[in-house]
Amino acid sequence: MKYIKGEILSIDGFIKNNVIIKDDNSIEISKDSFINKSSTKGLIIPSIVNAHTHIGDSFIKGKKVDLTKDVEKLVAPPNGLKHRLLRNASKSEIIQGMKNSINEMEKIGTSHFCDFRENGVEGILNLNKALENKNIKSITLSRPSELKYDKNEMKELLKISDGVGLSSITDWDYQEIKKIIDYAKDKGKIVSLHASEVIREDIDVILDLKPDFLIHMIKATESDLIKVKEEDIPIVICPRSNAFFNLKVDLKLMKRIGITLMLGTDNAMLNSPNVLEEVKYLKNCSNVFSLEELIKMITYTPRKVLNLDDCINGPNLSGNFVMLNKDSLNPIYVSKQNQR
Repeated sequence: MKYIKGEILSIDGFIKNNVIIKDDNSIEISKDSFINKSSTKGLIIPSIVNAHTHIGDSFIKGKKVDLTKDVEKLVAPPNGLKHRLLRNASKSEIIQGMKNSINEMEKIGTSHFCDFRENGVEGILNLNKALENKNIKSITLSRPSELKYDKNEMKELLKISDGVGLSSITDWDYQEIKKIIDYAKDKGKIVSLHASEVIREDIDVILDLKPDFLIHMIKATESDLIKVKEEDIPIVICPRSNAFFNLKVDLKLMKRIGITLMLGTDNAMLNSPNVLEEVKYLKNCSNVFSLEELIKMITYTPRKVLNLDDCINGPNLSGNFVMLNKDSLNPIYVSKQNQR
């Protein structure tokens, strides 16, 4: 057994407690003061959820490629550098890159990640291959192989994915993207898309698509964000990726309006898929959100938005959990369930 002096993150906030982690991986709150017992100090949190990844481009990190800081030239479909490299990469190369990112996420206690999966059916099959024998789950949001609606392709995509995760409306003919999203909605699947990342896009057009959540919204105006709040649509922010492109989220505005926020790591070719690094980044570069608020963005909030069923009961973490060093926020214990 392990004896811990620390704080447990419940849905209502941090609770200071003495904790026993039993051999069966359950947690027990104890009144024992642990006198003469070896104990560790830390923060105990639910297992981690990375709300936005693109791990298909993980293999690019191993290449000596000059990554431009122009978003469109780097990642916009169909001819951004990322997409050109994906087309020329071997299947084994892509899968191995994915495995490397998955291993990194598992190591820090990530139980779920929401991946925007490019390359149609093949992209999903590659991800599923990379996930074999891994104790981590992907909420896989698919994307057609081309920027157009094909009913047969959509039927196949939604058989093997949780929904669709699309690039911004600027990339699409509106009628094509609407057909894709309407089809996914009709099948009861998740719908998400990038929005107002580099330029402001028409929020009314975006909201007409009825997305379940949006990615970025960097260039959104105050009135745009108010409309998003009124529709109760969460936003995933990826601050390290944004910083690479010299973009900055208006955290104060989003907090003032009351936007529901989650954190993601975005493209694996740019950043580690360790979403704790997003927490550290925001903690160090701003004081807009408390540590409790930031950690909820990678635990409780995405669980609620993504309807995950591994949630936690009160102060007793009945599912997977992670213990963080209170100062460094690095994991010092990952529950055995996460390590299987």
